Amino acid sequence: GHLGDPLEALRRVGGREFAAIAGAILAARMQKIPVLLDGLAATAAAAVLHGVNPAALDHCLLASLSPEPAHAHAAQRLGLRPLLDLGISHGEGAGAALAAGLVKAAALTSSGMAAAVRD
Repeated sequence: GHLGDPLEALRRVGGREFAAIAGAILAARMQKIPVLLDGLAATAAAAVLHGVNPAALDHCLLASLSPEPAHAHAAQRLGLRPLLDLGISHGEGAGAALAAGLVKAAALTSSGMAAAVRD
């Protein structure tokens, strides 16, 4: 049926906000900008891109996992493990805000910049 095509499913049931999120994720990939997915809606929008091409999410990290079972299921299907597990539902970006600091610290550490920042 129509729902077997991820883009057709997005068109029929996703709504404009899901299309906008999927578009932003795709635009970030084209510009080689990392994306922190936070919340079920962002993960669902990412799932559309994954359905078209699993490599479409190679620049994405899952910031946190909400307690909704659907979010854990979607993350597992996409092969994404959360950076944080805060148990926050409707955190309104709290997971992404906290995970951004974690990702920045990891990048500084792996690039040897941590010592330079301390000095």
